[in-house]
Amino acid sequence: MRKVALLYNPDSGGRRTQRQPELDSVLTLLREARIEASLLLSELPGQAAERVQQAILSGCDTVFACGGDGTIHNIVQVLAGSQVALAVLPLGTANALAHDLGLPLRPVAAARAILNAIPRRVALGHIRYMDFDGHPASSYFIIAAGIGVDAHLFYKLNPSVKAKLGMGAYYAKAWHLWLTHRMRHFEAEFATNGDAGTKRSTLTELLAVRIRNFGGVLRELAPGASLQNDELRLVLCESEKRASYLLYVLRALLGQRWNVPGVELADSKSVACRLPALETGATTASKVYVEADGELLGTLPAEITIVPDAVTILSP
Repeated sequence: MRKVALLYNPDSGGRRTQRQPELDSVLTLLREARIEASLLLSELPGQAAERVQQAILSGCDTVFACGGDGTIHNIVQVLAGSQVALAVLPLGTANALAHDLGLPLRPVAAARAILNAIPRRVALGHIRYMDFDGHPASSYFIIAAGIGVDAHLFYKLNPSVKAKLGMGAYYAKAWHLWLTHRMRHFEAEFATNGDAGTKRSTLTELLAVRIRNFGGVLRELAPGASLQNDELRLVLCESEKRASYLLYVLRALLGQRWNVPGVELADSKSVACRLPALETGATTASKVYVEADGELLGTLPAEITIVPDAVTILSP
């Protein structure tokens, strides 16, 4: 690293009053290592992409994501396909990517670890979907994309409650959805390794996962997933039984490898999802939502693919 930009999202996580001293300490650490470092604020929707583009044009070889997984998601949209590296300073709520990379969760300690990091070129997921105005849109993702129940969670999650309660807001809303949500079915079509043809399933939830360790209580949500792989690790939930969802979450929580009826795991390079034919032209109440890296994106239909050799990431 010779010249870096720290992109800071003040809306990530909590503890705003403690952050500026932490960021100042990180800047000092980097400058003492003879790295030219500057702090850029991203406070408005869409501002992150503009700031990252400015950093690249100014000659930065690395962009630090100073925020949560949503901040990383925004930065990846610009870095995809470039040689500019991504580094992570965990200041968010879940910090899933930081957990997976084995980074310390204190910003100064994370920055110190990144000074000795190894650059790795990894694949990104890519998802095409319909935005909320009904137009085709697309987005890269580095952690996971979800369709169905988990995306509905982000649709229902109140940002102000999330800011106050952190991960508690996720757990509370997930529990509420488990008790009350009417699951919507959608169709998925995908090919798995070694299969000549495609498989079709009717699902209530699909996850396309890229990381092994989410941290927190869930940890290994999709066994076999890894940033090192040029594949999507799919979690395919055919069941609409609430007990199956609860059992799968308990499986992850306890670090077990139980077989859960109605939930399958598969590796694939692409998966296409759509509403059943009878639900075409569905009303708002029956929409199936799409999210990536914890960011609500839009609705079905959607297609998820893998993009090899897409971004450089710095990890200990």
